[in-house]
Amino acid sequence: MPRRNDMKKKFIIVSGGVLSGLGKGVAAASIGNLITKAGLKVVPVKCDGYLNVDPGTMNPTEHGEVFVLDDGGEVDMDFGHYERFLGVSCKFSWSLTMGKIYEEIRLKERRGDYLGKTVQLIPHVTDLIKEKFYKIAEDEKADVLMIEIGGTVGDIENELFIEACRQIKKEVGPENIMYVHLTYVPVPDNVHEQKSKPTQQSVALVRERGIEPDIIIGRCKELLDSGIKKKISIFCGIEEKAVISGVDVDSVYKIPLVFSKEGINDIIKENLGIASGVKDDWKKLADNLDHTEGKVTIAICGKYTKLEDSYASILEALKHCSANLKVKVCVKMIETTDVNNLEEAGSLLRGIDGVIVPGGFGSRGIEGKVQIIHYCREHGVPFLGICYGLQLAVVEFARNVCDLKGASTTETHPGTPHPVIDILPEQKKITDKGGTMRLGAYPAVMKEGTLVWMLYGKEKEAWERHRHRYEVNPEYHQALLEKGLIFSGLSPDGKLVEFIELPKEKHKYFTATQGHPELKSRFEKPGPLFYGLVKACVEKE
Repeated sequence: MPRRNDMKKKFIIVSGGVLSGLGKGVAAASIGNLITKAGLKVVPVKCDGYLNVDPGTMNPTEHGEVFVLDDGGEVDMDFGHYERFLGVSCKFSWSLTMGKIYEEIRLKERRGDYLGKTVQLIPHVTDLIKEKFYKIAEDEKADVLMIEIGGTVGDIENELFIEACRQIKKEVGPENIMYVHLTYVPVPDNVHEQKSKPTQQSVALVRERGIEPDIIIGRCKELLDSGIKKKISIFCGIEEKAVISGVDVDSVYKIPLVFSKEGINDIIKENLGIASGVKDDWKKLADNLDHTEGKVTIAICGKYTKLEDSYASILEALKHCSANLKVKVCVKMIETTDVNNLEEAGSLLRGIDGVIVPGGFGSRGIEGKVQIIHYCREHGVPFLGICYGLQLAVVEFARNVCDLKGASTTETHPGTPHPVIDILPEQKKITDKGGTMRLGAYPAVMKEGTLVWMLYGKEKEAWERHRHRYEVNPEYHQALLEKGLIFSGLSPDGKLVEFIELPKEKHKYFTATQGHPELKSRFEKPGPLFYGLVKACVEKE
């Protein structure tokens, strides 16, 4: 493949070593965030070595939250960081899994695209990976393509992604590419000293693959001291000033500030000729997190509470509210599996200012969620239901206000006498779990004068992302409305309930949405329903 001088684009490759889960996605997003100050468009690409086409069918407790994009793509949760830090709406094509790559290679081979040649990992697979990179950069008119390689160097799964990224340097020119390697700097309890050996070994592995890091980010509990930076510099063949602390912070939104203070902007300028820095608004909001003027406690009541990453975007949305309202938001995870009655629900919610019932699938824990919602409705606890949370709020209302005994969702109770939540006829034909009917951004026509309408800026429409198959059964719409439930937003054809709420004289803040508003919440602009929830908790009498 010839050198591509015509592209005039910059490439930043972010790899990691020693351990997975060190925060490559946040590091990549933070570097991109600094670059956006110059008004440049940074487009992120995530390379994952697993053979799944996407994480859509993976258990959240294994892989973490599935992040849904406007175009319906189900992607790794790192895309949430990209969107929140870079101010872009990502696309499914920016997510490259080895499952996707191999699937396309197989189809190309069957079509005869390789003209009878033996199809090999190198050059055919690596060439396809590079073609994907270049096409995304050109199609999106990116100034900078930020490529994160999932996993750790040394994993057999990501070797071809690493090799493709090595080859890019020759094709785009060394002045247009920068390699960033994130590694781990432990502090063993018995010596209380930062250790560089894991970093040395990790960098040795990436250098064996032909990549010389321009920046090494050492993830550590405290800022790297000058001694450890010098040692890493000597052993890893890199300037000491290019060894950056990836220090633990209480909020990921402070990482761009840490990187900037560590001098990363000068290294970016030297390597790519790009000016970068912390945006003023970002700095102010990050500062607000340290100067809060009150505290509220929000309970997230679900069944994936053992792994907080299952609800990562909800936690981030609450952090956004904290920064913008200057109030500390404490989160309590409540497992609903063992909640059997209203009394147990009330006991668990003691001292709680507000409640979120998030999305989910399956029967485990749903009756506990219904009891939680029942308690919130009757005792005036500010409540926000998300996706399954809306559906179960409708179930609770149908049972206890509409007096529809045994009302439920056919997802878990197919024989229910009152299927207030049901799968729509056109969705029943779908058997491929990766082809869930309602994926991506959909509009809702807002009901003027409602609380939700006001929260969304009194706009006629609100767009939120969806990930579900079941809906509020249209046959029960009238019964619910007659008993006082408000449909704040409906699909344009009026068939699907997108937002619900209770009248303000009945409840200060009781809302729910069929969408996932946490996915579009931003540090600079929190999701409206989360903002409303936290504000209601602050103002709670």
